[in-house]
Amino acid sequence: MIATPLPVLKGSLVTLRRPVPADIDARFVIGRHAEIVRAYGRRFDPTEPYTRQHAERTIGFLIDQPLAWVIDVEGFIGHVRFHTVDAHDRRAAVAIGIEDPARLGHGLGTEALGLVLGFGFAAGLHRVSVRVLASNARAIACYRKCGFVDEGRERESAFVEGLWQDDLIMGLLDREFARKNS
Repeated sequence: MIATPLPVLKGSLVTLRRPVPADIDARFVIGRHAEIVRAYGRRFDPTEPYTRQHAERTIGFLIDQPLAWVIDVEGFIGHVRFHTVDAHDRRAAVAIGIEDPARLGHGLGTEALGLVLGFGFAAGLHRVSVRVLASNARAIACYRKCGFVDEGRERESAFVEGLWQDDLIMGLLDREFARKNS
């Protein structure tokens, strides 16, 4: 199945590579932004400063993940990773995040996700799933563009800034990805 070390994956817009401690500086400079924090299902507090410690924890978490890449466009702008891998059933979940709001809406996430999916399916995955807040229209559009289909909805499964939100469950099979990319 998916072996490490992970390869560098290159597209026309992004390079995906393993995270390194030097990414801490870039992550710190980007800071924290309301739209992005809320899209992750977290509470945004404008009075809470984004510290170097926050950046260190974020990059440290990614370094510790064996199936994580940094999305690099002239430096760190976000990440993409497989998690919850089940080798027997040949399935995994994927998570992606672009942290720099100036980089949203340019197809970078779509390309990064396509590169990772191509790698994962070539490595033997049969199925990849994603869970996303139903209010995150930008992410849902990206997932659909990559071939994911809606499989279900978990009603009121996320409590975000005092409101219940639904999660969409989306999935993509190897044959669907191959058909879409042939």
